[in-house]
Amino acid sequence: MPVAPVHLILGEDEFIAERTRRSIIDALRAELGDRGELETTVLRASEITGPELIDATSPSLFGEDRAIVITHTELAGKDPLDLLLQTCRDVAPGIHIIIQHTGGGRQKAMVAKFRKLAEVHAADPLKAAARPGWVTNEFRVHGVRPTPDVVHALLEGVGSDLRELASAVSQLVSDTDGDVTVAAVRAYHEGVAEVSGFDIADLAVTGQTARAVASTRRALQLGMHPVALATALSMKVAGIARLYSTRTTNWNAMAGSVGMPPWLAEKTSKVARRWSGDAVSQAVILMADLDAEVKGQGGDPHYAIENAVRRVSELAG
Repeated sequence: MPVAPVHLILGEDEFIAERTRRSIIDALRAELGDRGELETTVLRASEITGPELIDATSPSLFGEDRAIVITHTELAGKDPLDLLLQTCRDVAPGIHIIIQHTGGGRQKAMVAKFRKLAEVHAADPLKAAARPGWVTNEFRVHGVRPTPDVVHALLEGVGSDLRELASAVSQLVSDTDGDVTVAAVRAYHEGVAEVSGFDIADLAVTGQTARAVASTRRALQLGMHPVALATALSMKVAGIARLYSTRTTNWNAMAGSVGMPPWLAEKTSKVARRWSGDAVSQAVILMADLDAEVKGQGGDPHYAIENAVRRVSELAG
């Protein structure tokens, strides 16, 4: 069955909304297959202009399919939403529009109009009674059938945040090869509670994606500022950029030229040797973008640092 041209993700849970958005985009890419690329554009509803929306929703000159994600629709004014509504009524071939709306806000009345034009995906917060079942299903997605005491321990240790719970499940399954016990849950919770920015950076640049992302989410939950995390990650990437092509055993002589103490230069070099020149270049560019994002020049700083940690880790892998 073809993926619908218009989707409405409706509800207040950011994690469920984000996961739903990714699943729609994944489905679009799968449907597209080898026929071309999927160009994805994210626009904030309150900032949409007529020319911008027309440009985003017009067929590509190169024949690429497009996915246009419209966020924070509940905060937009009437004019941008009327424009978006008109666009959704006549979507060009190869164009897919994904609208995110909490269901509230000053544009609550517009929801009914978008419902008539879109495939609707619920993103409502889970009630407490539904969380054990959700965690159990999350484990099953990874091929694990947890016992009730494991689910209880995870909820008790991690809390109710679905993003944190999903990350914890993924990490536990990875660390235990699927043999998840109450003891493993408690060890995980204690281990990530004290994580530092430089610990996270180390996990990222050595390609430990699941642990790096889980630790990032936990650090943010505990109040660590995205700028501090970004600084640690940028310093680690900068060190790798300086040393990935270096081949020496005389670290005392080398240390001064790379701005590191000898022990750190040696440690960084061992990691950097696993990196390719192309991966290093991509990571350096990513850090420049991250610096702007965590300082408020675009998007959500929490999402920006988590995405950067994941991408650096994937480049390292």
